Formats: sequence, structure tokens, C-alpha cells
Amino acid sequence: MNLRHLRYFVAVAEERHFGRAADRLHMAQSPLSQAIRQLEADLGAELLHRTTRRVDLTDAGRAYLARARAILADVDDAAHEARRVAAGAVGHLAIGCVGSATYSLLPALSRHLAAELPGVDFAFRGELLVPDQVEALRTGEIDIALLRPPVADPSLTVTPLRRDRLVVALPADHPLARRKQVRVADLGSSDLIVHSADRRSVMYGVVLGLLRDAGIDPHIRHEVGETSTLVTLVAGGLGLAVVPEPVTALALAGVAYRPLVRPAATVDLAVAYRSGRTEPHLSRTIDVVRRMF
Repeated sequence: MNLRHLRYFVAVAEERHFGRAADRLHMAQSPLSQAIRQLEADLGAELLHRTTRRVDLTDAGRAYLARARAILADVDDAAHEARRVAAGAVGHLAIGCVGSATYSLLPALSRHLAAELPGVDFAFRGELLVPDQVEALRTGEIDIALLRPPVADPSLTVTPLRRDRLVVALPADHPLARRKQVRVADLGSSDLIVHSADRRSVMYGVVLGLLRDAGIDPHIRHEVGETSTLVTLVAGGLGLAVVPEPVTALALAGVAYRPLVRPAATVDLAVAYRSGRTEPHLSRTIDVVRRMF
């Protein structure tokens, strides 16, 4: 018995005629009749009453027809599902995003992915520092990371996406907020709010390096883990912060953003995932991310 015999039987049972069933199956009537006889012999049960004009189902045939239809439907569904998996149209992926890109990138990314890959179940985690993202990639807690290089992990594939300018977030009533742009030298006497050094934030190193290159001994008042907390403390008047430009999408009352100049500075945004992964839905998602930029 095989699936071909099941399809033959269903065709004969539905047409109630060997000739019409043979035409439907694009085959000769004689081998069709022989296949049904073989099926009945294998089952040890008569499935059809044959006359010169038509074919009727026996009780066994009616029971077998219901099960045969269900089996063939399951086989067709399995084939359809396999094709969708192979095409990267279904699956589950967790995506982590660095805090400074969470507010500007994740809304657009989620809309793009929902439109292009509606059969893939996406979970999103924002406000992740780069070391936390790298560890989550290693453990499989997330599948894709949107992060700020450098990433010194050879097990990861890291592809740059874009370069973001740095801006200064400052209380709206701060004297520097009256300027169109802020120089690095202007930050020398201000309290600063930065991402956590203890958690090895990439932005901590970028900001401190920028200030020290300008000969500024920074006065750090607060270190935080989340960008939203950083901007909230700025709104509370507790200091200034140097952040990537996409953070300006977090339009919090009491906060002004000004371009940072002399020197102007940038940080990269990249997409990362574990090297060697070849799942089709992962590849298609990475392609969507790249095309967004």
C-alpha cells in the first residue's frame, strides 16, 4: 500500500466509475483497476461493489474513504508546511535591540517584518546593552541582535547597517539648549549621565574616549543601564548625556537634543547572529533588516 493507491481509491470512490476516475488521474483504466484490486487484497477487505455501469462503496469502503481523505489531506498539509519552512515563511525568532535604536528602529522593523514575513512569530527585546546581547546570542535567548560594534566574539557574524551621529541630550532649560549645536569642549563643566561602565557598555567607552581626546576630565554623576532611564534623568535636570541621534525619537518632555560638533562623532549600528546558522526564516529576516538600510 502507498499514497498512490490511496489517491486512486479516492478518485474511484468519488467518481463511482473506473473510466472517469482513470481520466481524472490521467492513466489507463486497466492499471487503475489492478491497483484497486491490490489495495483490497492488502487490506483483506472489499471496498467496492462493481457493476457494468457504476461502482458503489461497501461499508468498509465508506469507512476507508473517510480515513483516506484525512490521510491525504494531512500529507498535502505537511508538504505545504515543508515548502513554507524551506522558503523561510514560518518559524520563531527573538530579536534584541540596543537601547539607543529601540525607539526609532523597532517600530519600523516590526512593521516591515509583519508585512514581509507574516508567518514568522517574532519576539522583540529592547534596551539591551551590547554585552548582554552577545551573551543572549551565545545562549540562544535571542537569534538576532541590533547592536553597536565593536563585537570581539568570533562565533558571531556582524554586519554594519548604518552610522549614527552623536547628539547631546540636555535639560530643556539648560543654557546650552539655547544653542543650535554643542561643542565637545562645552561639556567640560557639566554633570554627565552615561551608560554603565560595570556592564561594559559600548557607549560608555565611546563617550569617555571622545571627552578624553578633547582633554576633558569628565564629571560623571550617574551611570545607568537603560537609555530610557538615562533620558529620564536628563529630563529631571540631573545632567547631560551624549547619545546616538536615534534616541531623539524618545521625545520626553523637558529634554532638548542638540548636534555634537568639534569634533562631530558617530557610532555604527550593526546586525549580528551566530555564525553557521542557515535557517531560511533567519536568512530572510536578516535580508529584510539589511534592506531597511
